[in-house]
Amino acid sequence: MMKQDLCGSWTLRTEDGRCYETAVPGTLLQTLLDRKVIPDPFDGMNEYAVCEATRQIVTFERSFSVSEAELACACADLVFEGVDTEAELFLNNRRLAFFNNMHRTWRVPVKEALRPGENRLRLVFAPALDAVARDARKNPDITYDGGSELVWTGGLRKAHYMFGWDWGPRLPDAGLWRPVSLQCYDCRLDNLRVSQRHDASGAVTLLCRADTSAASLRFTLLDPDGTAAASCTVPAGAAAELTVPSPRLWWPNGLGDQPLYTLRAEALCGDAAADCQTLRLGLRTLTVSREKDAWGEEFAFCCNGVKFFAMGADYIPEDNLLARCTRARTEELLRSCRDANFNCVRVWGGGIYPSDDFFDLCDEMGLVVWMDLMFACNVYRLTPAFRENIAQEARDNLRRVRHHASLGLVCGNNEMETAWLSWGGVMSQPEDLKRDYLEQFEVLLKDVAETEAPDTFYWPSSPSSGGGFDDPNSLDRGDVHDWSVWHGRRPFSDFTERYPRFCSEFGFESFPAMATLESFIHDSRDMNPFSKVMESHQKCHSGNATMLHYLAQSLPYPFSMPQLVHATQYLQAEAVRAGVEHWRRNRGRCMGAIYWQINDCWPVASWASIDSFGRWKALHYEARRFFAPLLVSLKKEENGWSVFVSNERRAPFAGSVCLTVRDLSGAVLRSETFSVSCPALSSVSVGSVSAAPGETLPLVRCVLLDSAGSPVSENEAFSGPPKHLPLARPHIRVSCEGRRVSLTADTLCLAVALEAGDARFSDNWFTLYPGETRTVEASQPLEADALSLRWLSDGQ
Repeated sequence: MMKQDLCGSWTLRTEDGRCYETAVPGTLLQTLLDRKVIPDPFDGMNEYAVCEATRQIVTFERSFSVSEAELACACADLVFEGVDTEAELFLNNRRLAFFNNMHRTWRVPVKEALRPGENRLRLVFAPALDAVARDARKNPDITYDGGSELVWTGGLRKAHYMFGWDWGPRLPDAGLWRPVSLQCYDCRLDNLRVSQRHDASGAVTLLCRADTSAASLRFTLLDPDGTAAASCTVPAGAAAELTVPSPRLWWPNGLGDQPLYTLRAEALCGDAAADCQTLRLGLRTLTVSREKDAWGEEFAFCCNGVKFFAMGADYIPEDNLLARCTRARTEELLRSCRDANFNCVRVWGGGIYPSDDFFDLCDEMGLVVWMDLMFACNVYRLTPAFRENIAQEARDNLRRVRHHASLGLVCGNNEMETAWLSWGGVMSQPEDLKRDYLEQFEVLLKDVAETEAPDTFYWPSSPSSGGGFDDPNSLDRGDVHDWSVWHGRRPFSDFTERYPRFCSEFGFESFPAMATLESFIHDSRDMNPFSKVMESHQKCHSGNATMLHYLAQSLPYPFSMPQLVHATQYLQAEAVRAGVEHWRRNRGRCMGAIYWQINDCWPVASWASIDSFGRWKALHYEARRFFAPLLVSLKKEENGWSVFVSNERRAPFAGSVCLTVRDLSGAVLRSETFSVSCPALSSVSVGSVSAAPGETLPLVRCVLLDSAGSPVSENEAFSGPPKHLPLARPHIRVSCEGRRVSLTADTLCLAVALEAGDARFSDNWFTLYPGETRTVEASQPLEADALSLRWLSDGQ
């Protein structure tokens, strides 16, 4: 195989004849932004003007040289790993292909079109908005507004979020968003597939196959230290078996290590390797258990025979300008997930199939991936051409990612099964589209998934109880999306009234950090949640009103924008904490809490716990606490509180809980100690505290201690909402030494938030008790005058 990288310098030609040097991977908007032809689409209200720049035909072109050796090969293919979206391909002025799916890998035979020396490659892109309008005219009976400003995007295989969402802008870009190459070969390796057989003895056997025209295949397995573990040569078409007698197993984060083996596959012509591929593998079993139980049917990830509670959040594309998505940026985001004790990430179906880097990093960090196929909140007409297009899309992506240890579940779509039963805009659609839904997700894509990734669990929709429009948001089986809090405006305590088997979406909005707001607001008059600029960066139509609704229930009114930001982030963390702690207390009945959402694609008020600049909100710091393997939590009872310990480790825990009842200055009124013996992978009640007649419990604090007396988790609960607490204004003494920051308060101080540029802290958004010193580590050395603090108090 001779591979020529065709990334790098290209020329972009716009419809008005202007030419710009650009880079591939790259896009129209990225090029125009780099050349200062358009303003930053994320700044102010520029989104709307920049969107208009996408309404033009654009051409990407470049020259490349072909050697005699390349021409002498039997085959030559141009390989496009990401073409966004409708484009015609010309090579040396010969039209060779038409692309119409940004999610596919396109392999185009070009042997007959190549010539010695210089060759000219050109792709002509049609505007996506024109394509959507064309499809709408072809389907006048479809009137559904699928969450964007467009009538219907179901026919265009382009990331749905690019047309606007309730957290993102409308910027339907165009271009070559993933690598391009010329591949010349006499024979090549294709469709490499590996399955694992785990024996009762503990040995693991890899069954390896690949398609090739070569005479034979050689497979070599290296252990995680790089030492050869097994090797085998077989005739083409045969399966190789590589056995590891004493394997090092791969585990999700928090349950064990993530050792990765390396498999090298070679297509042999004689003794020479004509082509090769390398995969990194984690040796494990991973599926979803749906066993019947006392509550119905469980829905639990099971790795190496161990059922674990899934803890994580939903992932959306990291940017609207996809060329800016780098491995380093993805690594920083996923490291933040691991550092907050995630063991799972759900890839939402309205974006893009994640990159190889994303899956490599999830393998390394132990983050189990729930991957939706890229269909969300829409309706689809299953024409023969569309059927073949999406089947190949699923085939391409499953073949690319199926070997990853982190891939735990493939899901057909986001929210379309439940939409057909409960969304007015979908229920009113033609009946044949409902039949197409069943054919698309419960037959066609299910068959592709089971053929291409037979060892990976397939689920038809999220939420679902298993398909067939059978009560898809049931609490007794399958997964649920719970939006009673937020969209339903129910109190946070409402979460404790429901017991889903697995909650894969729930959440609460907040504003991002002030520094993030200041990145797109430059006039102080616009620093108001109801200014035009702010409202253009709040895509949930009722978002600001809903935040203020909950604010009125819980907190004193904030009198400045920084105070409002602090208040909404505090509420967001409290809302999600209420759900997670309840479901972890009921581990076994519920086996997953995946909140909406991890990240943003631009600066915006949203449900994300990390904003578009990578800044952790209060929620992400809180997630590190409520997703900790060992968690102490408090359940409200009629006359007090019950104390629970949740243990998501594979070893039992023994220790104690120190419980104190305090007044609202933080002074201790009484205390109790409970011994704790919590089995592995369980949650237990360890004690309770009740109010005596005429007594109140203003504040209850619990600290979980290990057998050595070291704190591993803490929690607290109040008898009423913070807005009714007569909190005194504290005096907080701060000292900084290098990266260490120590804080001491003279009275109770809630939701203490530290901020110092882009520094991150080992702990943040915590309660300070009088006389106690809290010491945290910053991600970089700090000066005391660079540190700012904010906390909850009367009048904010």
